[in-house]
Amino acid sequence: MLSYRHAFHAGNHADVLKHTIFSLVLDYFNQKDKPYWVIDTHAGAGMYALKSEFSQKNAEFENGIARLLMTRNLPDTLDDFVKIVKKYNENNALMFYPGSPKIAEALMRSDDKLRLFELHPSDCKLLIENFKGKTRQSKIVQQDGFAGIKACLPPPTKRGLVLIDPPYELKGDYQRVVDCIKDSLSRFATGTYLIWYPLLQRTEPLAMVEALRKLQPNNWLDVSLSIEAPNADGFGMFGSGMLIINPPWALPKILAEAMPILRDTLAMDNNAHFTLSHNIS
Repeated sequence: MLSYRHAFHAGNHADVLKHTIFSLVLDYFNQKDKPYWVIDTHAGAGMYALKSEFSQKNAEFENGIARLLMTRNLPDTLDDFVKIVKKYNENNALMFYPGSPKIAEALMRSDDKLRLFELHPSDCKLLIENFKGKTRQSKIVQQDGFAGIKACLPPPTKRGLVLIDPPYELKGDYQRVVDCIKDSLSRFATGTYLIWYPLLQRTEPLAMVEALRKLQPNNWLDVSLSIEAPNADGFGMFGSGMLIINPPWALPKILAEAMPILRDTLAMDNNAHFTLSHNIS
């Protein structure tokens, strides 16, 4: 099934949460001189034109990244992410939104490596175009990232960050994430794994999170952001979350400062709230 195109949702509230945390973890990795690998199992197109037909259909970015860019006096933890988005735009005009591959590119050093997997042929083609001339540091493969990640672990540098954010169009994706992380930990137990998940009125997302916690019971962090009350009809995503295995030790304190601001900035009604829990040894 290859119908999902992230361009419809680029820059929405879920992207803001996911990419803020992604950039914070990358910043932590940069604090040590030793190089590292970033592995993105569902990389998408890498860059999204917000004036395109896809992005304009629902204009989800208007209640996501556009709000954050208009917020003043942000703490450094959020302002650093905003600066990355502004890097890909000019004259304070919000024309483009960088996906996780381009956010990684903006933060990685010359010795760090980027491994990108994207199965959708159209998005993979765009991804290759967006990284043209940068093949020394980055490698792009049109492949299911759940399978492709196996050849990357452990990375030669023994330092690595894995981002997993499938569309969850298929119910089986939830179990595939758990199976993927279980296998990945057997290959690379000290890696840092970031797993994005949607908040829906169904049991699979939270059941997946619980199963992931049990895989590494003494070293995880779970953060979620609900922007509104669930729809009365039971459909739709009302928020999202990120489960991190082997997170940076300082991340709970950083997110305790950042999450109230994200909640207030992205809230769609008075039911907006966040959760933050962790067990870091």
